[in-house]
Amino acid sequence: MQPDASEFLEIAPEVKGALSTGAPVVALESTIITHGMPWPANVETARAVEAQVRNAGAVPATIAVLGGRLRIGLDPHMLDLLGQAKNVHKLSRADLAFALSTGGDGSTTVAATMIAAALAGIEVFATGGVGGVHRGAAESFDISADLGELARTPVITVCAGAKAILDLPKTLELLETLGVPVIAYGTDEFPAFWSRASGFPAPLRLDNAAAIAKFWRARKALGLSGGMLVANPVPEADEIPLAEMRAHVEAALTEAEAHHVSGKAVTPYLLSRIFEATGGASLTANIALVENNARLAAEIAVELAG
Repeated sequence: MQPDASEFLEIAPEVKGALSTGAPVVALESTIITHGMPWPANVETARAVEAQVRNAGAVPATIAVLGGRLRIGLDPHMLDLLGQAKNVHKLSRADLAFALSTGGDGSTTVAATMIAAALAGIEVFATGGVGGVHRGAAESFDISADLGELARTPVITVCAGAKAILDLPKTLELLETLGVPVIAYGTDEFPAFWSRASGFPAPLRLDNAAAIAKFWRARKALGLSGGMLVANPVPEADEIPLAEMRAHVEAALTEAEAHHVSGKAVTPYLLSRIFEATGGASLTANIALVENNARLAAEIAVELAG
């Protein structure tokens, strides 16, 4: 017998009820809880992000793997468990099914969250920043699975652009090659996570949630596969200027290379070093941009539901 995803899927009652009536739902990833922030800021931020989604009129669905089940929507107890857990697996397309088949636990990256959202029937997803082409990828071949997922999985991903630790021109070039629409929200420049501008022009620009929803409907009507990337700049009051971030990023990259950090360990290592270098300002910006993205994602979800 062909296995069915429902064997592994567990959708929270509130989320299931919203989906059954066509109410707006926003998927949220869980890597920010396990790898992005320390306890208790991680769970506090997760709850604040969920609150932003609710305040904008949608239902939040934070996603993670717990006990070999793909949970679509976490209750407060689950959030606490995840926030304090140690050595949690960071799951992407390659190992999501492995965690489910072995009964393990894991947080979901952008790619894994998109897969889970699509399985549950959720069309909009809010995160911090997407992965991309790493610097030196010509030698390392280090390219995030997030980009391939955006090309194949039908979910709108709202982010603050790609982190400045990445090779942004190559990331944008690969997204174009893969046919992924990249929309800058209210700006002509592609945002660089902690910074509102990257110095690189955005491929597309839209200025409100209704226009984004209309674009999504047009893609579906044409039968175009894959998702869309909406890049929403960090709030101006919380940004770290690009010139300042470049210096911190270069220093962190040099340290990572000296310590032979590679693979999935690279991003958490760099974020930790940048947090120390900025005196915690990078974490403040991170929290602000994730909440900002959650608000926009909820507005888009409300437009689609309407």
